[in-house]
Amino acid sequence: MVTATFRFYGQLNDFLPRARRDRDIVAPCAREATAKHMIEALGVPHTEVELLLVNGESGGFERPLADGDRLAVYPAFGAFDVQPLQRLRSWPPGRLRFVADAHLGGLARLLRMAGFDTLYDNGYHDDDIERIAREEGRVLLSRDRELLKRRTVEHGCYVHALDPPEQLRELCARLHLGAQLRAFTLCLHCNLALRHVDKEAVLERLPPRVRDTHAEFTTCDACARVYWKGSHYARMRGLLEGVAAAATAVELPPTPNP
Repeated sequence: MVTATFRFYGQLNDFLPRARRDRDIVAPCAREATAKHMIEALGVPHTEVELLLVNGESGGFERPLADGDRLAVYPAFGAFDVQPLQRLRSWPPGRLRFVADAHLGGLARLLRMAGFDTLYDNGYHDDDIERIAREEGRVLLSRDRELLKRRTVEHGCYVHALDPPEQLRELCARLHLGAQLRAFTLCLHCNLALRHVDKEAVLERLPPRVRDTHAEFTTCDACARVYWKGSHYARMRGLLEGVAAAATAVELPPTPNP
C-alpha cells in the first residue's frame, strides 16, 4: 500500500471535512493511483485545482503516486507569477462562454446581462450539461462537485457563493472577466444579441408610462422582448460597474517543506 500526504490551500479546503482543513492529510493510496484520482477521492474536483507541487516540484494530474510523496494542491490565484510552473487548467481561447446547471439560473441571467453567452435551462440533466460543455467548449458552472469531477469536464468552475450578485463577483474575480463586460447586449431570455430599434417600431409593445418617458430601445428578434433604460437598468448598471472595478489579489500560500 502506498501512503501519500496531501495539503490543500485556499478555497479548496471548502470541499474537505472540517477536521481535514488547513492541515496535512495522510492518505492510503492504491498502487496505480494518480494525483488526480486521489485529489478527487479526497473531495476536490479537478476543475478547481490550478497548481500541484509533488515533493516541492511542479507536477501534473496523471503523475503516479509513490510511497511518501507530499502533495501541495492550490486553487486559482491572481497576484503571483506562476509562469515557470505547470498550470493544470487552461481556458478555451477567445471570449469565454458558459453553461450553467439548474441551481444557477440567477447567475446565468446576470452573466447574460453582462454580455456573456450563457446557456441555461432548468430542465437540463447533468449529462446534457456535460455534453454541451464538451462539444461547444463552454465553461461548466455548477455547485455540484460530482458533476465537475466527471472525466470529460475540462473547463469548469464550482460556484461557492449562494447569492447571484455575489456569484457574479466571485466568477469575474476568478476568471478576470471585468474588462470583458459588454453590458445589456444580450437578451436575458434567449441569450441572443439585442439590436437597437426605433421607438415607432415597438410603440404598440410599450407600457403607456414607458412611451411617454423613454426614447431608446433594444429588442430581441427571437422573442420580440423590448428593453429600455428604466430603474432596473440603473440598478443593474451599478452592480456591473462594481464588478468590473473589483480587483483580484489572491496570494499563493508558502510551499510546505517536503
